[in-house]
Amino acid sequence: MSRTIHLLCGATCRTGLRKFALLLAAAAALCAQDFDWRLRPRFAPPSVPADNPMSAEKVELGRRLFYDSRLSGNGTQSCATCHRQELAFTDGLAHAVGSTGQLHPRSSMSLVNIAYAPALTWADPNLSDLAPQALAPMFGTDPVELGLKGMEQTLLARLRKEPIYQSLFPRVFPQSADPFTVENVTKALAAFERSIISTRSPYDRYRYDGVEDAISAAAKRGEKLFFSGEKAGCFQCHGGWNFSGPVRFAGGPAVEAEFHNTGLRAFYKAPNNGIERHTGRPSDNGRFKAPTLRNIVLTAPYMHDGSILTLEGVLDHYASGGKAIPNKSPAMRSHKLTPQQRADLIEFLKTLTDVELLRDPRWSDPWKAQR
Repeated sequence: MSRTIHLLCGATCRTGLRKFALLLAAAAALCAQDFDWRLRPRFAPPSVPADNPMSAEKVELGRRLFYDSRLSGNGTQSCATCHRQELAFTDGLAHAVGSTGQLHPRSSMSLVNIAYAPALTWADPNLSDLAPQALAPMFGTDPVELGLKGMEQTLLARLRKEPIYQSLFPRVFPQSADPFTVENVTKALAAFERSIISTRSPYDRYRYDGVEDAISAAAKRGEKLFFSGEKAGCFQCHGGWNFSGPVRFAGGPAVEAEFHNTGLRAFYKAPNNGIERHTGRPSDNGRFKAPTLRNIVLTAPYMHDGSILTLEGVLDHYASGGKAIPNKSPAMRSHKLTPQQRADLIEFLKTLTDVELLRDPRWSDPWKAQR
């Protein structure tokens, strides 16, 4: 990687910014490929920022930080409080609860396959890099999540006292005069989150490995409904192998995130008014990101505000076509299904559960044995 950076620096002088940008993209692809993602065949690695290459030690440092309650102002919560492995890195709540007890206006999104997402949250089209995104829950005040605002030096002092960090930080960031920085904390967290990849569900075995009996006949019928434009039409918002719309990957084309108004409300009020909060456009009122449907059985309650408790309830909403509002997404029309079709569709959604993800030690709490 150091040789790549050297080439990039030289290229700036010789061929200008356009050439530099192309080489920077190539460097990002190298960053992605050097790390052992343990991907199944046919799946490309995620794209990785050139300034934050992946390494096993960086992921391990990020894992420890992810589960460390020293990353909250009052020492009561960690990132894992709202992103629990056994719930596919969600928290089972309609509204996330911060370290001071303040409710978040939205539910905690799953972190599974977040590395492939062109946008990282329900309703901010500007957040596309995991490292700077981590600053929001750590230091944000609207709402308070981890509650570290103004406590940057306190946080770093806490981390410096931990013997494991005294070893890991210098090894992961050897070129830093002082490796204990907020920037390095967020880079390590981003590396860990980027490593959380789910492609081992029964559906993956059926669709990509050709194991015909990996899913039931009912689930196969449900798959056809899911991808049918005339019937359920779910794929129109939850398309692609991640069932979340466009994905970005190493060496792949630039993609834009998609946001949808599903007619859940007649009007959405701030701060829960979708990307309108950031764009200022009334036409963006109520437009939210489509979350991945992988592990969807584990991530109830549903919708951005957790207002629907069950998958059956979600199907009821889409069967109704939602509220009649001008800026509703075109895919939101009445989808009437028979009881058998509804049952088949739910059977298909169940096949998206990656049981191995829920207990994989790569993403488990490393402090648990020490407590």
